[in-house]
Amino acid sequence: MNKHIDTRPYSGWEQSEPELPFLEKHADDIDDWREIRSQVAEIAIANSWTKAEVTRRSGMKEGTFSQWFSGTYLGRLDNMNRQMRNWISAVLDAAAMPTIPTSPAFIKTRIAAEITQTLQWAQLTADLVMITVAAGNGKTATCRHYRATHPNVYHATVSPHTKTVHGMLVELAAELDVLENNPARLTRAIGGKLGRMGGGSLLIVDEAQNLVDDAINQLRHFSDIYQCGIALVGNEEVYSRFVAQVKGRSYAQLKRRVGKHLKRQKPFAEDIAAYISAWGVTDPDSIKLLTGIGLKGGALGQIDKTMKLASMLAIGEDRNVTVKDIEAAWKNRDVEDMA
Repeated sequence: MNKHIDTRPYSGWEQSEPELPFLEKHADDIDDWREIRSQVAEIAIANSWTKAEVTRRSGMKEGTFSQWFSGTYLGRLDNMNRQMRNWISAVLDAAAMPTIPTSPAFIKTRIAAEITQTLQWAQLTADLVMITVAAGNGKTATCRHYRATHPNVYHATVSPHTKTVHGMLVELAAELDVLENNPARLTRAIGGKLGRMGGGSLLIVDEAQNLVDDAINQLRHFSDIYQCGIALVGNEEVYSRFVAQVKGRSYAQLKRRVGKHLKRQKPFAEDIAAYISAWGVTDPDSIKLLTGIGLKGGALGQIDKTMKLASMLAIGEDRNVTVKDIEAAWKNRDVEDMA
């Protein structure tokens, strides 16, 4: 029997979270790596290039590129980043494209305002809050904006690789610039940093649905003992475990400690309209199409990825984006039917 090979342009370019050893070793180069990796994926998808083709074109060894892209490479990451950034520049120069289309700057949408208000509550009252917002509605962007515009705010992201108590503590220590190699002292060192402000600090833990129960309980401990605000941000599973009846597990203490729960599973119509406007789209047919895309799972994130691909198609021909570009981009992404 012949093995089926998935030849869809978007297949294989999913950007998974890197492994913990990679994060720990390359802390200073992670942000640069994320940006470059995203640009590589966007160029490859727009040109229907496979990873083997990108490897050939960039001159990087196949095994090295695979490790670099997946977040498992433990060599000199800055050298690999530089090589891929140079390749991106060469591709753009060859295509006569000035830049890769970028997402609009932070937009003060209705859901962003609700998330901001919830974060402010947690910080001002040293309370524990939960923010469960469906993917693609801008919760992470809002958390980053809040961190950038408010003092004494820390924003850590957990993954399946850092879901345990110790894994989470290592991630928090990196975010808080806590230098403590003794695991037995790590909790106190992190708590001391959070409590040093004498109240008024906020720890945002993103993708919190990945955490095991004991890790969430540890965060409650930080809030109780060190009087700091804690915001658990993620999908509905973060909160649903507290209302589920699980044999041998009681969540009464944790549930009682939650001061506020912000829940939003679908995007606001006004937020979709604002995001489409931020992309500079004014054509009624294009707005209608993008509105339908924004109502799908992934919401504003679906609009963002589709418009980036559509913009690259238009830039290649030195013209504005049309509804046909958007249709082609959506079809090229091949993630879901439009019906």
